[in-house]
Amino acid sequence: MPRLSQLSLAATCSSVLLLTACTGGSTVDDDVEGADAGSGSLTSINAGYVSAIDQIGLPIGTERGLFEERDLDVTLAEPFPTGVDAINALEAGDVDIIQVGTPAIAAAQEGAELSLVGNYTGSATQRSIDETAAIVAAEGSEIDGEDLSTLEGKSIGVSIGSINHLYLLGLLEDLRIDTDDVELVNTAPPDMAVALETGGIDAAVIWDPWPITITEQVEGSEIVLRGGGYIPFIGYIVTTPTFLEENPEAVEEFLAARAASDQWIRENPEEAASSAVQWLTGTDPEVAQEAMQYNVAQLDPRFSACNYLALDTVGQLLANQGEIDFDFDINDYFEPGPIVSVMEENPELFEDLQDIPDAAAIDADYNFVREIAQESCAV
Repeated sequence: MPRLSQLSLAATCSSVLLLTACTGGSTVDDDVEGADAGSGSLTSINAGYVSAIDQIGLPIGTERGLFEERDLDVTLAEPFPTGVDAINALEAGDVDIIQVGTPAIAAAQEGAELSLVGNYTGSATQRSIDETAAIVAAEGSEIDGEDLSTLEGKSIGVSIGSINHLYLLGLLEDLRIDTDDVELVNTAPPDMAVALETGGIDAAVIWDPWPITITEQVEGSEIVLRGGGYIPFIGYIVTTPTFLEENPEAVEEFLAARAASDQWIRENPEEAASSAVQWLTGTDPEVAQEAMQYNVAQLDPRFSACNYLALDTVGQLLANQGEIDFDFDINDYFEPGPIVSVMEENPELFEDLQDIPDAAAIDADYNFVREIAQESCAV
């Protein structure tokens, strides 16, 4: 097991720290197009998202009226600081649908009733994709991007159990560096810049837009690695089995609208970045523009065997670190029927994406088998 130390640093929401872990709610003016959706004929859905670039498809969908076009009145909850908070709200009945990544695995392990019905980030065509993750090294750390074995012996800031932690684990596995040979420092994203600047950590492993903002904030720091295909990023659209059973058509229409929003972002990344600035308090426009170019590479709302394999891979990484037991069947949590139907009935929403390999294509009755999926999805 890695040596863990808890870095406790004061996290303040200032103009220096640019994302929204500290925001209290939606940041777009009340009169934004689509914000006041609603008529008696619309089906109401309360939806939640975490304040992050890769989750911006949901608020952009409301802004552009894409849900209303499908007879849905989607009300956004105040943005959640973490996926754990989003899951808690879903379980409490405060929201009907959320967007969440890695925390869904721990929640499932603990018996949470979840139905994974679509993606907000990831890939339906390949096993690994991680373009929105990067490592930022402090000046004088002697970490060399051309020789990442130089990570050995260094103190590295990660958020234990989150996707950035898993990105590091995937990299270390590829480098054949034992986790005991680095010091993992449990660090919240807003604290990483201060930790680098004060010498609390030698490097920060984090998702966009933090790598970009950190290099702007901490003199001499640099991105030594971005992406690389070390892990599959996972980000699912999640509801409860009860809500899905009671509202199957509404869930399907929701996914179609989200797919339309993702397609619009892929086709209009600069405009999407400008919109993100409105929704993510304090985000610098130039940072949003740079981060969006990496985000669009992972905007694939479809399901295939690769998405099951992605969750399975991440779950095994967590289990290997003793974070969870990972003794549940992921087939119990995926509900592919709605998104498969959207894919069949609205092929135009996905025509700009790479075709799913025939071997990885699934239907509503798909049953995941690890060995078969590994052969179906390219690394």
